[in-house]
Amino acid sequence: MAKRYDSRHRLLRTGESERADGYYTYRWTSRSGKRNSVTAGTLEELREKEDEIQRDVSDGIRADAKNVTLNSLYDLWKELKVNLKHNTFSNYCYMYDQFVADNIGMLPVTKLKRSDIKAFYNMLADTRGLKIATIDNIHTVIHQILQLAVEDNYIRRNISDNLLKELKSSHHYEDSHRRALTLPEQELFMEFLSKENSQYYHWLPIFTVMLGTGMRVGEITGLRWNDIDLKSGIIDVNHTLVYYKHRDENGCYFDIHSPKTKAGVRQIPMTEEVKNAFLLEKKMQDLAGIQSKVTIDGYHNFIFVNRFGNVQNQGTLNRALRRIIRDCNDKQLLKEKNNPVLLPNFSCHSLRHTFTTRLVEAGVNIKVIQNLCGHSRSDVTLDIYTTVTKELKQAEFDDFQKKLKEKKQEWKNRQEKDARFSSGVVEKILLHKQW
Repeated sequence: MAKRYDSRHRLLRTGESERADGYYTYRWTSRSGKRNSVTAGTLEELREKEDEIQRDVSDGIRADAKNVTLNSLYDLWKELKVNLKHNTFSNYCYMYDQFVADNIGMLPVTKLKRSDIKAFYNMLADTRGLKIATIDNIHTVIHQILQLAVEDNYIRRNISDNLLKELKSSHHYEDSHRRALTLPEQELFMEFLSKENSQYYHWLPIFTVMLGTGMRVGEITGLRWNDIDLKSGIIDVNHTLVYYKHRDENGCYFDIHSPKTKAGVRQIPMTEEVKNAFLLEKKMQDLAGIQSKVTIDGYHNFIFVNRFGNVQNQGTLNRALRRIIRDCNDKQLLKEKNNPVLLPNFSCHSLRHTFTTRLVEAGVNIKVIQNLCGHSRSDVTLDIYTTVTKELKQAEFDDFQKKLKEKKQEWKNRQEKDARFSSGVVEKILLHKQW
């Protein structure tokens, strides 16, 4: 093949050519047989692009990768993600469509940099004010999409690896954890609900069951009378009730799903308080003429229903908790006590965390706790266990310091008392000698 030169008498490589307008073009054929080309203003720029192309070819990177956006791969991810529960999948799609699609989703994956994603997460946290749990869901989708891009040879590596960990560290998210109710707070909460003349008395059974079993909200709201055995005192957890936006014209409605994890299928023994709570719920429903009227995916005869016979949902329960907290604290403050016990802001899930905390405080075996709570991974249980035991250790040490200080003060008072006594005796002896 004859050698070719540009207008400046520089030797052109195979695939290179100079156009009439002075621009340079490089053409090559991909492994799929498709012809591709790039253009540059100078031969130096063109050869930089050639080097990058050759590196991509060597690494197996697809020639059409430069035209593929994050949004395009998101569509592919949706087609392939068939192993997720419907509500989880819908939540992921909502998060992506709401926050990512019109932002970094429009960028080509080959142009997307790690700093772009990091800046995006910082914007969500600092400007949009999203909670870390929400950003975690968004990161899960982005990371999986980019992993798909790696596997399909659009990019070399997943640039989002460990980014969420960096975000948590920079924003000190790792220092915060869901707070359980203290024992005095728990006692105040139950005492407030236990007053029969209270407008909140009808909430006593369901919140007693939450505190006494540590079940997830959907597991409790989905409980049926045939899932519990009052004689043997056993609760059979085998499904969960979920409420979410479906991908059809009916929008949001309830579904019955299997528990969150395989470990979620379990049996929980009832305490006396929990058993009495179920009996109280039955008694109150009979007196009010309330019964379960709804059937969801073939499931019926639900235990915890509203006055219309429909199942409860997490939103309703959390709104009830906010009213209970408000009125309970108002009542406490009216007592004009110094430093009264007040309820913190908490949610239904906090009651599950409180149950776990009480078990740790009571010294229950960690594997038993994991089984009762339905944790699929032991590190989830260990995280709670470590936090609680650390707090208990600190509380014990603080109590030790307090008692030590009291002993020192007691010893000091005794020394002063002895000194005063000795001084009095000496004075009496001197007076006696003078006589």
